[in-house]
Amino acid sequence: PLRSTVHPLRPEIPIHLAAEGPKNVALAGEISDGWLPLFYAPRLDTELRGPLEEGLDRRSGARSPREGFEVCAAVPVVVLDDIEEAADQVRPFLALYIGGMGAKGANFHLEAVARLGYREVCDDVQQLYLDGRRAEAAAAIPLELVRDVALVGTLPQVAASMPAWESTAVTTMLFQAAEQTLRALASGPGLLGGAPA
Repeated sequence: PLRSTVHPLRPEIPIHLAAEGPKNVALAGEISDGWLPLFYAPRLDTELRGPLEEGLDRRSGARSPREGFEVCAAVPVVVLDDIEEAADQVRPFLALYIGGMGAKGANFHLEAVARLGYREVCDDVQQLYLDGRRAEAAAAIPLELVRDVALVGTLPQVAASMPAWESTAVTTMLFQAAEQTLRALASGPGLLGGAPA
């Protein structure tokens, strides 16, 4: 008989649930070890945290304790001298998810962004995207939306945006960034601890 020579580093592997709608976010809180939100906006932390808290309140049994629950948010980071140019690197990603992921009446990513207060923007972007006008769809994403879910601009602008994340439900920020951006963040005073990458 064959026996595995590979042994796990821990007795349990944490399960994190990627969820966007309120019911699924609550489910993440109830049955998993963590939540992976795609579009998290610190200014709406209270609203985004609500369904999660409902689920955490329903936890029972052998699931990990509430204190160990993780919220790992994917956050695009683009550092450039011009904030609009930095935002332009995030806009196509947002346009794809808002306009191109799912059918017109069943796009969960669109609904997640609409709940952030961008219903009209989402409707416009989706229509442009579905009409094949992808560049126009990306251009229709306002800077405010980009800044809600991403860190963009100069290094000082990005640094000034970081404290807004500290009081949110987010326990870990998963930076989506170029290597040189991560190195700049790691070596910048007060950003990621100030130690070189």
